[in-house]
Amino acid sequence: MSIKTLGFIGLGTMGEPMCRHLAQKSGFKVIIYDRQTEPLQRLSALGVEACETIDLMAQTADIIFLALPSGIQVEDVCNNHILPNARAGQIVVDLGTSPVTLTHALAERFQAKGARYADAPIARTRQAAQEGRLSVMVGCDAETYATLQPLLSCFASDVTHCGNVGAGQVVKILNNMVLVETVVALSEAITIARRAGVDGEMLFKTLMKGSADSFALRNHGMKSVLPENFPERAFSTDYARKDISYALALGEQFGVPLPGARTADKILASASEKGLGEYYWPVISKVIATDAA
Repeated sequence: MSIKTLGFIGLGTMGEPMCRHLAQKSGFKVIIYDRQTEPLQRLSALGVEACETIDLMAQTADIIFLALPSGIQVEDVCNNHILPNARAGQIVVDLGTSPVTLTHALAERFQAKGARYADAPIARTRQAAQEGRLSVMVGCDAETYATLQPLLSCFASDVTHCGNVGAGQVVKILNNMVLVETVVALSEAITIARRAGVDGEMLFKTLMKGSADSFALRNHGMKSVLPENFPERAFSTDYARKDISYALALGEQFGVPLPGARTADKILASASEKGLGEYYWPVISKVIATDAA
């Protein structure tokens, strides 16, 4: 496949740094679209060109990356803008977390137009996006993966081919399910420790030396739960619950009850009901502490 132009839609907290790395390292022309003007202006300094409409991008770009909040936006953008303009050989890549059923359906629609669709959801933190150290879980055929891997490596230190279309979403959804359940456990642990007169920082640092050590502990625990740092404009409680809903859907599809995920979903729902839906999702630790009062 001859690649001349890359398109990137969605320049939010994660999308903007990913696009920046892509523009700086890929060697290809990059065109962008977002409703907000600020990231467009910042990226224009790198020679990136803003596109007036998604339809125009679909007519121009050979590979289009989508960094959108949820499957709702992905479905809208694809069905109403990209698919009507899709052409043979074009590749559309969903970098967000979307339902597996939607991923399969969109792949079939693009295939009918001679185009290809890949799911490549990202994992890790906002800082990792800034530093180009994301993890990407890819679902597509081997030929498409060979084309995408060098491009994804522009903003990721780990790119894993998980299988055919949909496999990347399955792995990412399960990644987020395990992560949220782990933060629930950390939140419960620090609540008990503090009530027992045990220092929370000492607890977490000691857990890091033992079998309870994890990425969640070193990042979400130490950097958010312990200092009670839950900023807005980070991955929110509402977004986390969206991802848990995708895990629960998989559990229902394959007959797995997922009691841990259901507990996490209830805590996330409680956080949203308490007005914390827009805050960084480890804020559930405050809910766990409050509900235990």
